[in-house]
Amino acid sequence: MKIASVADVKAHLSAFLKAGQQGPVVVTRNSKPVAVLLPISDEDEIERLMMAYSPQLQSLLKAARGRIQAGQGIASEEFWKRD
Repeated sequence: MKIASVADVKAHLSAFLKAGQQGPVVVTRNSKPVAVLLPISDEDEIERLMMAYSPQLQSLLKAARGRIQAGQGIASEEFWKRD
């Protein structure tokens, strides 16, 4: 894993993108981490990342988990029988 300042990343973005293929690059500002450059292998991976950080999706999942814990869910067999 590499660590680089925002200024270094701005000045040498292509090099850090290449380095990111070997593992994450932590970007710092004033010696504090502010971002991470991650390698992406395909479009599905981009979609998974976007969904993982989507506040709307996380809110829906939290509400669904609450309903399931309250006994308001349905069994998977019943779910797959429905049209």
